[in-house]
Amino acid sequence: MENKFIEQRMQKLKEVKSHPFYSDEFHPQHCAKDIIEKFKPSDGDALLEGKNRVSIAGRIISIRSFGKICFMHIQDASGKIQIYIQKGAIDNEIFALIKKLDIGDIVGTEGYVFKTKTKEVTIFVEKMHLLTKSLRPLPEKWHGLKDKELRYRERYVDLIVNQEIREVVKTRAKILSLLRRFMDEKGFIEVETPMMQNIIGGASARPFTTHHNALNMNLYMRIAPELFLKRLVVGGLGNVYELNRNFRNEGIDIKHNPEFTMLEFYAAYHNYKHLMDFTEELFDFLLKQLNLDKKIIYGEHTIDFSSPWKRIKFYEALRDIGNVDEEIIKDKEKAYKMARDLGKSVNKEMGIGKILEHIFDATVEPQLINPTFVMDYPVDTSPLAKRNKENPNIVDRFELYIGSTEIANAFSELNDPIDQKNRFLTQVKEKEMKKEEVMDEDYIRALEYGLPPTAGEGIGVDRLVMILTNQPSIRDVILFPLLKEK
Repeated sequence: MENKFIEQRMQKLKEVKSHPFYSDEFHPQHCAKDIIEKFKPSDGDALLEGKNRVSIAGRIISIRSFGKICFMHIQDASGKIQIYIQKGAIDNEIFALIKKLDIGDIVGTEGYVFKTKTKEVTIFVEKMHLLTKSLRPLPEKWHGLKDKELRYRERYVDLIVNQEIREVVKTRAKILSLLRRFMDEKGFIEVETPMMQNIIGGASARPFTTHHNALNMNLYMRIAPELFLKRLVVGGLGNVYELNRNFRNEGIDIKHNPEFTMLEFYAAYHNYKHLMDFTEELFDFLLKQLNLDKKIIYGEHTIDFSSPWKRIKFYEALRDIGNVDEEIIKDKEKAYKMARDLGKSVNKEMGIGKILEHIFDATVEPQLINPTFVMDYPVDTSPLAKRNKENPNIVDRFELYIGSTEIANAFSELNDPIDQKNRFLTQVKEKEMKKEEVMDEDYIRALEYGLPPTAGEGIGVDRLVMILTNQPSIRDVILFPLLKEK
């Protein structure tokens, strides 16, 4: 059936191709949203007398034809607007061609603005051109499709017919702009660091590998920009940030995509406690600029962003929120058994801190709806974080959870080159990887020149957009998520 429609449309294209009605030269001077906002308050009779001329281009998304008159809605990047075509007011031959237009065709129109009897702002068309013929019919009941994967695969169609996803795209763009504005106004310098690296560093994740032919060397797509950004702090740039793309060769679910966007920043002469206040201020700024209330709907929950946000220590959260017994928290064997019972992929080579982190994910994280800073993690979970002065078994680190989702990770940076080297060696042993794949000797060398007391934070932009636009899956906020081949 679809092939039949395509054949019909191709025949229509052949019929009109040689006619001046078909053109690729049209320069619209207005957009749908601006026209509607400008003329909606106007009186209909006065509007008709004024003959305010406009020109607009867009895609036909509806057609209602009644013999000598025709109503259409056309949609541009700003929204949709109704147009009205009347035989006699436009050349008869052109009118006959207009009657052959299909939903999905892209047209350019010129005319004047008036209001219909139902008070809808409408363009009375005096000139019209077909700019692009749509050969494939748009789905009639796209919103009723249960197969979301088809929407992700054919995102271009999703964007045409789904106003909500277009608004998410625009909101995401605004959030990225606001993040830059906030960081710039706070005195941070935006930088760019390598996406291809010869050492796996900055986070604990499996990388994607590639090969540079000219240099005959294997490279890794970055899992984080952290070590390069801290080199810049060593170099004296002070406060730096990067809106970066990271790549992790791991699982895919509603919160994870192999390619994702992060805001990562480092502040010299600050610690992780400063960054908690800084993060609250950043979110307050975003909510105000996006005209969002302090309480927003996310899925089945109402999230309250009112300050101050809850702060709780990692071990306290396990006991008080996750209801994990003290004996399990202190005993590696018991912790290991509990993690396995919860279905977590742990092994006995892991430190107890990492095992408890898996238990945390299962027992505590689902309950963290309102913004919550979880602080002071076990040292074996954080190879790049500074040890706590009072307790060397924990590090000065926090993770921010909102809507049962980790949104940010931050810590006071480890600036002791000796401790850092030993922790890299521990990573090599635990990961069973080659030393040259993990041990960044140049980064150790940089630390030996002196990294000032520094705090760093990474915020997951995709997850941030999910929450601020009330989208249930990371695929709904990424234009082209990675999908399995058909």
